[in-house]
Amino acid sequence: MNPIKLALLVVIVVAGLVLAFAWVVAARAVDARRRRAGLGGGFAIGLVTNFLDTLGIGSFAPTTAALKLFRLAPDELIPGTLNVGLAIGSILESLIFITTVAVAPRLLVAMIVAAAVGAWFGAGVVVRLPRRAIQVGMGAALLIAGTVFAAVNLQLLPGGGEALDLVGWQFALAVGASLLLGALMTIGIGMYAPTMILLALLGVHPLAAFPIMMGACALLMPVAGVRFLRSGWLAWGPALGLSLGAVVGVPLAAFIVKSLPLAQLRWLVVAVVLYAAFAMLRSALAAVSRAPSA
Repeated sequence: MNPIKLALLVVIVVAGLVLAFAWVVAARAVDARRRRAGLGGGFAIGLVTNFLDTLGIGSFAPTTAALKLFRLAPDELIPGTLNVGLAIGSILESLIFITTVAVAPRLLVAMIVAAAVGAWFGAGVVVRLPRRAIQVGMGAALLIAGTVFAAVNLQLLPGGGEALDLVGWQFALAVGASLLLGALMTIGIGMYAPTMILLALLGVHPLAAFPIMMGACALLMPVAGVRFLRSGWLAWGPALGLSLGAVVGVPLAAFIVKSLPLAQLRWLVVAVVLYAAFAMLRSALAAVSRAPSA
């Protein structure tokens, strides 16, 4: 294996261990009943959404929709729950795809590191946002995700080229966009779809996007997750359930199922995600109507 890729995998594993340590430390200050509430539901959701994530559909939008639909986490705690709970799945995926899919190491490392830097600053902002701002942000993110999924199914988005590396302004654009997308991940805007679209527009081979977007999530989610754990800004039981579900869902998709009729699955995800988007925005509007007038 390329030594740069090997070093990157070591960094990702270390980041995962740091997140696990931070989780254990932070959980000691939380009531045991709160740590367990929603664990089973989180596991079921995590198994399904991490399975879909490994196939390239993404996990943030469907997980947000499920948490909202089954009322497993208050709206303002969903970003932290996603970044902490789905981190293990992203780490497992990165170990699989970085070792098996060809992409230029310098592009891979630069985009992953940029995403992690963006996530560190983004998480610090999200934990200070009011509930309504998070609801509006996540509602908008879900609408965007649903639109992108529909556009992919309708073949309205580019399919990509053959390149495995970028140079010049294209390299700079990709790295800068990764920084921004890493920050947006902390409010619940998934990185998979925009990363695939960006790289396709720049002529990168579609498969080369997988180790980049999965490696970026594998590093940025532990980075952001540590900040969310320090603030306690997450639903503990569902987050743990999502992680345990990943241990089953990721290997099932990567080594056993490998492929499914993704177009049909995306239409199902579109319906669920759009429902959650409108529910999130409706909650934000309801909060405004209940606010006392001056």
